[in-house]
Amino acid sequence: MVWQRSGEWRQILRGGLLFAIAIVLWGGIAARAIAIGEITQDFTYSDLNRQDFAGENLAGASLAAADAREANFSGADLSQTILTKGNFYKAKLVGANLTQSFADRVIFDGADLSNALVVDAIMTSTSFGEATIQGADFSGTILDRYQVAQMCEYADGVNPVTGVATRDSLGCR
Repeated sequence: MVWQRSGEWRQILRGGLLFAIAIVLWGGIAARAIAIGEITQDFTYSDLNRQDFAGENLAGASLAAADAREANFSGADLSQTILTKGNFYKAKLVGANLTQSFADRVIFDGADLSNALVVDAIMTSTSFGEATIQGADFSGTILDRYQVAQMCEYADGVNPVTGVATRDSLGCR
């Protein structure tokens, strides 16, 4: 019974720690973006279904709760963006830069993240069901263990920019 309780406390502390890290990183991203004027576009709660943002510079933008189903973000710079609660179902993110993005509770089901840079991002409670992740680099990204286990089932390829294997970036065995 004592061991079970200590395990519960560890889980609670671990969850609290991840939440605290997410808040600090999100605050740092938001503060940095505001401080140097990087938030130039606000797509919060926007309907972006099937829109084309290929190659666009959206660094520091907010796409929180945006509905971007089947939108094209291929080659777009989405670094330091806020994607929380966004819906990117079947979106095309081939070669997109999602470095240091905050993507809590985002749907990437069926999305194409081939060769994407998803480095040092926070992607907790985010879903990648049937997503294409070949060549994507997830180095330093905080992901749920369950999601990592699912992605490791089919992770493959090497990112052409960083040279990091997708499986290695996810910590697959």
